[in-house]
Amino acid sequence: MTVSPTGLEYVCLARHGQTEWNQQGRRQGHLDSPLTPSGVLHAERNADLIASLPVDAVFSSPLGRARATAGIIAARLGLPVEVVEELREVHHGRIAGLTDAEIARDFPQVAADRARDKYRYRFPEGESYADADRRAGEALRRIEATGARRPLVVSHEMVGRMLLRNLVGLDVGTALACGHPHDVVYRVRIGEARYERLPAEDSTTTGETP
Repeated sequence: MTVSPTGLEYVCLARHGQTEWNQQGRRQGHLDSPLTPSGVLHAERNADLIASLPVDAVFSSPLGRARATAGIIAARLGLPVEVVEELREVHHGRIAGLTDAEIARDFPQVAADRARDKYRYRFPEGESYADADRRAGEALRRIEATGARRPLVVSHEMVGRMLLRNLVGLDVGTALACGHPHDVVYRVRIGEARYERLPAEDSTTTGETP
C-alpha cells in the first residue's frame, strides 16, 4: 500500500473476540457465530488498551463477530463504527462450518492441495489468500480515503495477515506465518515498514486454523 504524506499515520489492527465456533474448532469464513463470554472479555481488554492511544476512527468487517467486537471498543472510545465490506474473512466455501476432522473426512484433498500453494489455493466454492490480499488493499485504500489518520481496524485472522502484508510490505511466506490472538492489537507505523504488538494482560486465546 502506498500512503501519501498527508495520509495515515498508523493503523491499529484487532481481531474479533473468541466465538463459539472458535471454541469448537469450526472454520467460520463468511459464516458467523456469537462471541463467547471470553470473547467479550477480549474485546473489553482491547478497548482498555486502545483507549490509551489517539485512535480517531473505527472500521470493521461486516461479519457479526467483528462488528460486535468493534462495537465494544468503539463505545469505549466514543466513536462510531464504519463497516468496510472488503474486511470480510476469507470465504471458506463448502468447508465453512466444519472442523478439521470433518474436512479431512468430506474433503480429503484439501490439505494436500493447500500445501502446494497456500497463498493461491482457493477453498471449494470459496476464496484464496490471494483474493483476500486484493480485498485487503482495497479496504485500506477506502479507509485512507475517509481522512482517518490513526484508525483501528477490526477484522479476522486470515484477512488480517493480508492487511499486515499490504501495510508493511511482508513477503507472502512471512505474512502467512503471522498469528493474531483475539486479545492482541498490532500497531503499524506507516512508512516504517514494521509493526508492534500491543498485548492485553494475561493473554489466553484460541486461534482458528490458518
